[in-house]
Amino acid sequence: MKLKLLTLTLFLGLFVGCTQETQNKLSRSIQNWTGTNGTLDIYAGNKLVKRFIKIDKLTTASGTDVDTQRPYRFGYGYDDKNFNGKKDAGEQKVYFEFSDYSTSYVFYESK
Repeated sequence: MKLKLLTLTLFLGLFVGCTQETQNKLSRSIQNWTGTNGTLDIYAGNKLVKRFIKIDKLTTASGTDVDTQRPYRFGYGYDDKNFNGKKDAGEQKVYFEFSDYSTSYVFYESK
């Protein structure tokens, strides 16, 4: 019991001592490890034109040689061709990316 308490205290101490960005990265890695069930809706004006379901995460791209973020996000999810929010036969898991500047989108958790 004492070992568990000591481990938890040590983890919390390290977590509080991290920068906000480090905390965010750690949180995302824990979230990725445990899994999520996100949906991404992409709009053209007020019309839904694309939907990806069962997304485990969205990632902001980083520069290869520089530590700056790129203006797009990417992930993997199922292409929901009929917009019903369910994985149907023929709907494949795909890689996708989209611009943070010019794409109207909503990302949300689906239960």
